[in-house]
Amino acid sequence: MTLEDLRVFVAVCRAGSLSAVARELGCTQSAVSQHVKRLEREAGVSLLERQPRGVVPTDAGRVLRDAASDSIAGLDLALRRLGDLVNGDSGSVRVTTGGTTVRHFMSEAIVDFRRRHPKVSLEFRTETSSRDCFDALTAGNLDLAWVTISGPVRGIEQRPVVALPWVLAVRTDDPLATRPRIDTAELTDISLIRLPQNSTSGAHLDAAFAQLGVRSSSDTSVADWDTALLLAELGLGHAVVPVLPGRQIPDDGPLRLVPLPDLPPLPVGWAVRRWDALTPLARAFADTVARSCTGGRAGQS
Repeated sequence: MTLEDLRVFVAVCRAGSLSAVARELGCTQSAVSQHVKRLEREAGVSLLERQPRGVVPTDAGRVLRDAASDSIAGLDLALRRLGDLVNGDSGSVRVTTGGTTVRHFMSEAIVDFRRRHPKVSLEFRTETSSRDCFDALTAGNLDLAWVTISGPVRGIEQRPVVALPWVLAVRTDDPLATRPRIDTAELTDISLIRLPQNSTSGAHLDAAFAQLGVRSSSDTSVADWDTALLLAELGLGHAVVPVLPGRQIPDDGPLRLVPLPDLPPLPVGWAVRRWDALTPLARAFADTVARSCTGGRAGQS
């Protein structure tokens, strides 16, 4: 049993496919299979179960996957910290997040961080949902994930940074545009532009609607908050979206954001494997983003 065997096995469990991991590693499917078979020989049990659409770990496979994931993550963090000790202030910070997060939450912080740490490499990996970010954080050699904060996730520590209030985005010529606020119950039977179906923010909104007894319909689904705002601006529907830090809508523009104060705010922030194992550079970047999002009110993590 080798470390590479374990890395490949964890990757197969995450992807649910031998061929997908082979493509990722640039090797043959047979080579990936050999790693798994070597582990199975040493363990004396089957670790993967074939299904019509791929493979899933057996009960024994889940035990090994969880133990291996934790060990690999700890080893990767240790190697990163050793590298920072050797390289001083010229290491790297690796972040996974959604496709538009850097623009919405990190643009000013990146400029500030690069000014103070010009030799540090910032690397970003894009995922389509918070769940995918958690998986990438667990499986990959990454430091931080910017996510919508959700319930407990095994092997992950989450830290909220800012709570985003919800608003209804409408055109200025819409009768609702002049309202100072809207009660969520008034959205019943209004067709809304739906947030990404696989997103944690969309799930938060659906859960809040269900708790408040709101029945909403949707003829349109979008990939991100920006597209929802664009469609609302074009008059193609109403969009319930979170207000992003520093977002300003021009008074003379075609769009209005009307507060929905009875919807619970959407918490967003950082997720890591272990806060106490973060490299000093990763911690500094996390703190810089937090201060930027909260106007300098965030404490040190």
